[in-house]
Amino acid sequence: MVNVCDIQVMKPLLAEHGFHFSKAKGQNFLIAPWVPQSIAEQAGVDDTAGVLEIGPGIGPLTQQLCLRAKKVCAVELDERLEPILDITVGEFDNLEIIWNDVLRLDLPALVKGEFEGLRPMACANLPYYITSPILTALLEADCFESVTVMVQKEVAQRIAAAPGSADYSAFTVFCQYYAQPQLLFDVPAHCFLPQPKVTSAVIQLKVRKHRDWDILDETVFFRTVRASFAMRRKKLSNGLASGFPELGKSGAAEVIARAGFEANIRGEMLGIPEFAKIANEIVKWREKQ
Repeated sequence: MVNVCDIQVMKPLLAEHGFHFSKAKGQNFLIAPWVPQSIAEQAGVDDTAGVLEIGPGIGPLTQQLCLRAKKVCAVELDERLEPILDITVGEFDNLEIIWNDVLRLDLPALVKGEFEGLRPMACANLPYYITSPILTALLEADCFESVTVMVQKEVAQRIAAAPGSADYSAFTVFCQYYAQPQLLFDVPAHCFLPQPKVTSAVIQLKVRKHRDWDILDETVFFRTVRASFAMRRKKLSNGLASGFPELGKSGAAEVIARAGFEANIRGEMLGIPEFAKIANEIVKWREKQ
């Protein structure tokens, strides 16, 4: 197996195929072998798993996933990498490479077709510029047991943040609605070529089997969350009145009171159960009008 994390192997391989890193695609390749090994191990990948990998690059994580999983489907946008991946992962008969943009794929259909009878997982070293759209797509697909990704450390902290903390955001609530996050480990900048200007972190999102919040309307719930954080330093009533113009100030105040909260509560202090209560009161308020 080609040691693609060895810079003395990687550089001549890339040069031979005239490959240049694309800043636009956020390409930073791993040069520390412990990182892909740790991702595959801590993700819980074994021979009962079918793994979707996003952005295999030159294949360091792909190799580790193929050594452990029953089947791996790797989705790669940059077709310049095809001859390189032929060399680095061509030996694995449990690997299928899909040359496409993951955001254009029907993920539930792909998982159903490729991973029948297996535990479906997603693993990726995500480009920083497209982290949120890809994580959103993976979670909304609602077809994975877990999603284990390497992202910018600040993003990982935001995903795992608690209500009331500085990192807590609408994206936190979105991710935690679908899954329970666990920060696994940090990855310093020197583990990549070229070196990014930030520290990375690996986070695992274990997808919730049950979401026991009795939410009446999911669309209203997420709209409530976004409205609450749009004016995070102001009272929740201001955010709700802005995000739901039909409520107005008086309707927003009524909804908050009916949900059992103080009039001056701020949205950033609320968790998913509290947002669910407020969203449900908005649904009931609309029905009365």
